[in-house]
Amino acid sequence: MEHKTARLTVLVDPNKKQAFERLCAAQDLTPSQVVRQLIREYLARHGVDWAPSKPPRPRT
Repeated sequence: MEHKTARLTVLVDPNKKQAFERLCAAQDLTPSQVVRQLIREYLARHGVDWAPSKPPRPRT
């Protein structure tokens, strides 16, 4: 499982964002899930290897 702590800020047209969010909701997906999948596919298409970050160790 991917460790999700890094934030990516993207500026898009408000109407495009609204249409994207409606489509995601219709497919029972969050916009974040779709963007993460798009990034994985883009990296794979360009032959970029990556490995998920390890989650931080719990404090004791």
